[in-house]
Amino acid sequence: MRILTHHDVVRTLPMADCVVAMKQALIDLANGAYYLPLRLKARPEGEPNRMGFMPALRLADDRRLWSVKEICVTPSNGARGIDPHQGMVILHDGYDGRPLGIVDASSITAIRTAAVTAVATAALAPREVRKVAIIGAGVQAAAHVDAMRVVVPKDAEIVIANRSPGRAAQLAEEKHCGFAPTIQEGLADADVVCTVTGSYEPILKLEWLKPGCHVNAVGSSLAAARELDGPTMKAVELYVDRRESAINESGEYIFAVQEGFIGPDHIRAELGDVLTARHPGRSSQDQITCFKSLGLAVEDLAAAELALQNAERLNVGTHVDW
Repeated sequence: MRILTHHDVVRTLPMADCVVAMKQALIDLANGAYYLPLRLKARPEGEPNRMGFMPALRLADDRRLWSVKEICVTPSNGARGIDPHQGMVILHDGYDGRPLGIVDASSITAIRTAAVTAVATAALAPREVRKVAIIGAGVQAAAHVDAMRVVVPKDAEIVIANRSPGRAAQLAEEKHCGFAPTIQEGLADADVVCTVTGSYEPILKLEWLKPGCHVNAVGSSLAAARELDGPTMKAVELYVDRRESAINESGEYIFAVQEGFIGPDHIRAELGDVLTARHPGRSSQDQITCFKSLGLAVEDLAAAELALQNAERLNVGTHVDW
């Protein structure tokens, strides 16, 4: 069994390679290659943080593999300079259950989440992308800069904005991006928008969005949190990573349904259906598309597997006899 730390994963999971792996994982999911139950969440009443457990099984005979991500989410970690997501992804042989690897979940989550956003952007964005707005200034914002640089033209402008402009300015300098002092200014004329704030309240308005843009709503997997309000959800063509997850976990979707802005038929398709050509995707260049990302255990499995494969080739990490 091999153990990979945060720094090991950063070395063994390049963003461009992870984008390819996430696309294939979502295609495989659409083709029925995974068993994927909903995540289990544990949060005692009154406690500020929570734990999540995300199991998956890849069913392919020659690549059968169990995985589980156990992760502790502590929103206040951002103020401490620590990733709010802390935990492990554990891989097991799909036949005999032997543990094959333990991988840092913080780095896996950051890289694979942004890589899935890149896959959705490549599939749903308008033909010409000249500006990308990233709303947020934490770990996911930094990872999304790297992911966007994989799939948008090299001369496209990437701008970072945040509710706390000081943090956005600092990240923009670190990542060699543009900076906007307000979210509205950051969104101006943006062809692609990535919201990665984890906000419990909507952070943008429909009138701030450019007609025909693509929005990646990434910030939270909590039913009580949303970055997009009801009018915005009603106006967009909505795509999701998985219908069952969106209906049960997406605050954007749940609030919009409760408020009467949308109904159950508002979800156009899962992203995997677009990638497999079961659904055509974007209907016109003037329509705003939206991908609601909740994060799936199959993504953790595929990302951890790729990191472990590269680690073995590069002799990275710690090998332990089990």
